[in-house]
Amino acid sequence: MGKERIAAFTDAVLAIIMTILILELEKPDPLSVAGLWALRENFFSYALSFFWLGLMWLTHHNSWNAVEKISNGTVVGTLVLLFFSSFFPYTTSIVSANFNNRTAQVMYGIIVLSVSFSNVFISKSLDKVNPQVHFGWLYTNSNLVTFIDIAIKVVGLLLSMTIYPPAMSYAIFIVIGLIGFSFWRIERTRKQAG
Repeated sequence: MGKERIAAFTDAVLAIIMTILILELEKPDPLSVAGLWALRENFFSYALSFFWLGLMWLTHHNSWNAVEKISNGTVVGTLVLLFFSSFFPYTTSIVSANFNNRTAQVMYGIIVLSVSFSNVFISKSLDKVNPQVHFGWLYTNSNLVTFIDIAIKVVGLLLSMTIYPPAMSYAIFIVIGLIGFSFWRIERTRKQAG
């Protein structure tokens, strides 16, 4: 299988998942500013999932430009990644309706971490068959950024399990900023060098 085929498949599945997210949003009752305000946790959960998936897609898109070969491990890792990603509409709807619920946040966190570890597996499989690219734990992100990313998510999950259920959502919010900033720095450096 060529890299274009798996990239197109991943793009299509992620686009569908991101579209389904909006369908899971509750409708305001009553339709008023107060009704919309009452759904603020729904909108936050939707935006969090959408931008986290979008940032993942953007990282994939830019990193795959350097890929020349893929392996069976890459294909399997991508299927596992898409399997866990497909839970996002479901877990997002549960978290948005039960934002302060420990079980909802832990379930969301497990899916997020499963997607993160799938990404690390894919990156390592790509690095094996594309040694000239020098992929780290998460494509072109530094291993330190990836370590901090996973550590923040694990801490968020542990806090959600023990003392503060919404910690997982806030950890993901922090990670979006961290990865987004890292991605922006990489792109800025690349443009200045080219």
